[in-house]
Amino acid sequence: MNSTEIRKRFLEFFKNRGHAIIPSASLVPENDPSVLFNTAGMQPLVPYLLGAPHPKGKRIADIQKCVRTGDIDEIGDNTHLTFFEMMGNWSLGDYFKEEAIKWSYELLTSKTEGFGLDPKRLYITVFAGNEDAPKDNESFEIWKKYMPENRIYFLGWNGKKEPNWWEAGDSGPSGPDTEMFYDVTPEGLGDMTKEEYLTADEEQKVVEIWNDVFMEYLKGDGKVIGKLPQKNVDTGSGFERVVMALQGKSNIFDTDIFEPIIKKIKELSKNSIQKSERIVADHIRTSVFMIGDGVTPSNTDRGYILRRLLRRAVNHAEKLGIKPGSLLLIAETVIEKYKDVYMSLINKRDIIKQEIEKEEQKFRQTLGRGMKEFEKITDFKPEEIFNLYQSYGFPIELTLELALEKGIKVSKKEVEELFKKHQELSRSGSEKKFKGGLGDTSEMSVKYHTATHLLHQALRDVLGPSVRQRGSNITPERLRFDFEYPKKMTVEEKQKVEDIVNQKIEEKLPMNKVTLPLKEAEKVGALHFFGEEYGDEVDVYFSGEKIETAYSKEFCGGPHVKNTGDLGGKFKIQKEEAVSAGVRRIKAVLE
Repeated sequence: MNSTEIRKRFLEFFKNRGHAIIPSASLVPENDPSVLFNTAGMQPLVPYLLGAPHPKGKRIADIQKCVRTGDIDEIGDNTHLTFFEMMGNWSLGDYFKEEAIKWSYELLTSKTEGFGLDPKRLYITVFAGNEDAPKDNESFEIWKKYMPENRIYFLGWNGKKEPNWWEAGDSGPSGPDTEMFYDVTPEGLGDMTKEEYLTADEEQKVVEIWNDVFMEYLKGDGKVIGKLPQKNVDTGSGFERVVMALQGKSNIFDTDIFEPIIKKIKELSKNSIQKSERIVADHIRTSVFMIGDGVTPSNTDRGYILRRLLRRAVNHAEKLGIKPGSLLLIAETVIEKYKDVYMSLINKRDIIKQEIEKEEQKFRQTLGRGMKEFEKITDFKPEEIFNLYQSYGFPIELTLELALEKGIKVSKKEVEELFKKHQELSRSGSEKKFKGGLGDTSEMSVKYHTATHLLHQALRDVLGPSVRQRGSNITPERLRFDFEYPKKMTVEEKQKVEDIVNQKIEEKLPMNKVTLPLKEAEKVGALHFFGEEYGDEVDVYFSGEKIETAYSKEFCGGPHVKNTGDLGGKFKIQKEEAVSAGVRRIKAVLE
């Protein structure tokens, strides 16, 4: 049974049992600021689980797009993915445990309507009880109608988590669950004791294939505070894991979902490294879906997750000997694989490829410089690793990964402490008079420093010549610019400023420097930090071929990029706020 048939069979199974089929929501949550992405099928449905009526009724089913990056270091093993699809059927105050368990078993084992899995390879876990809820004897008794008692295990707190309890977080719907695991070994494991089962789970000889959550409790601040107004059923399973089991594979990457993607990667590779092939396949697939749902690479929030995935993909593509620019071909393969399921990927094909190409080009430059410096490191002290980030823009996560591959473990905590210290120094430096607010000379700081010149002039273009710089503060993560202006900027004004700066980046204006007598520099209209003392001669940086016709010109000691096109990203104002009477502050990033 191929993945297309499995997808169709699942939806028809529940449609025949009175469920309305609804489309997947976007990866980006609509009304949940607590998470960056939808990480489970239930997240877009939380209002209905809390009692709001669903327009499609009390029984629904779907296949929801999800992203989880908490296990990013596990990618490359048999079962972990960053993007996955979650199949689920839902009862919103309708049926409960009896029907949910019965249908779960039928879906998994029925050869006519379901997946036709061997029931002798199934194992069941049930909630053992805790201070929040009692032992789930009811589910245990229902399961005994379908499964031998010695294949049903009560599981409780294992020192790390409550394995048979589901919750969306510290606050929200929650409840006990019962989980179904399938034996994926060639020889078959047969009957197992609870301890043997736990070992098999740890070794990935059995994989979770279905899960029934019985939502009847409401959590607040980490504790059960009462019961929901209705009892709900939230069942689900990772689509890729079901396909793996049905196709008799021992890992997700050997299924027909990944077969064309892995094949394309192998075609493009000079070297054969299984883990790297899997990481590239997973990360490019996830990136395609993220961009398809409107996420673009940046240094914050969702954009940062996307950027990190693409950078890891580039790094592992390097290990495989894949030529620069080839990630586009892998992305194209992903789009082709899913074009009949998610039409939005076809509609946004050009945008997806453009964003991936741009990010790959940008990071390969950083990667080349950073790798040379990385190879020079011998002691791997936290200071050395942080210096790679500060001076070359080399991601800290990547340095830690590469060190681990060499068998060297570095204290992530110590590196993070250095990073925090660096941020504090940058903040304190903003209180002093400084050369353009530049706290260091890393690649990103130089870019942001240059961007303040364009921002300064753009503000004067939009708000008028009364705008005067009052200070700036630059870090590798963002720029901060203070200026004199009597009132809050409008949305339209901020948009105009952004558009002007981005236009100047696209124009790729050369950044030039000239040393002039102070009075002559003032005559040509060069801006400066008002109130600052200057000598008889000053350095003036200007964007353009000639200072007379330059777009921006300022007294400044540098350093700057050679060309505004080198800024790379898209200029975005994150915040505009008051600092004091008559002084405003802008925080902005290059996404």
